[in-house]
Amino acid sequence: MALITNLPTDLLRTFIAVVELGGHSKAGAVLGRSQPAISLQIRRLEELVRAPLLTQEGRAIHPTPAGEALLSYAREMVRINDEAVRCFHRSDMTGVLRIGLPTDYAVAFLQNTLTTFLRHHPDVDLEIHCDLSRELHQLLRSDDLDIIVATMPTARMPYLSRAWVEQPIWAASETMAMDASRPVPLGAHLEGCDYRARMIDALDGAGRRWRIVYTGPGISGLQNAVLNGLCVTALTQATMLPGMRELGEDEGFPKLEPLRVGLFYKHPRLSAAGLQLVSDLVAGLESVGSGVKTLPG
Repeated sequence: MALITNLPTDLLRTFIAVVELGGHSKAGAVLGRSQPAISLQIRRLEELVRAPLLTQEGRAIHPTPAGEALLSYAREMVRINDEAVRCFHRSDMTGVLRIGLPTDYAVAFLQNTLTTFLRHHPDVDLEIHCDLSRELHQLLRSDDLDIIVATMPTARMPYLSRAWVEQPIWAASETMAMDASRPVPLGAHLEGCDYRARMIDALDGAGRRWRIVYTGPGISGLQNAVLNGLCVTALTQATMLPGMRELGEDEGFPKLEPLRVGLFYKHPRLSAAGLQLVSDLVAGLESVGSGVKTLPG
């Protein structure tokens, strides 16, 4: 029988830290190891996978193609390892977790997961920050947020744990009559919102006139504007409310481009409470039925 190569989680943890923190010395400071020790661990991991994992451009360190491939596995293996350890050690969950969620949609199962987490861990305080996805990515990079859910402009991005596809749909009030001779009254979030851009692109591509009649930062205000018959907008199945209906191509509303959404965090920076919340969010994703297609991180 062929020998199986085991990848030690301490080596994987070091590799993740070097990539996510941007260098051997920063990783060593977080992990409590010297820079030579970190370099030795990376070399050992490269020997096990038989491929170079890191490349340096000036002062910046980036994963090689092999490193990118390993990073997805490494994050998941270390996350499961930490989840198993917490199960047996039962460490106390305390502290503050700063969560970033996008303003352009709200996902019901994520909200349920956050509520359940707070009920099970009353000593953890969650601070929820809603913003455009591009701002959330910046806040995570600057360590002003711990965990974010945000849309992805590219398929590969730093700190990605899980990715899935959301299909936006056109939504209007059940009682709203559409007049094809008039510009479509659009409700949208602020400039820079991915759903706003998709609505405009779709209508422009179909040669249909439109005008923005409602702009607001929050999902509830947008939902109310739709229910009151003020506008149509793009929502997801999770954010459709009773009293709304979906508009289709037969009414002149072309199908909207899907969105890739991701769960992001910096593993070396997360507390035990943060790692537990990530595990809960991943479990929530995996339990979702139709409407959300999960993708590998």
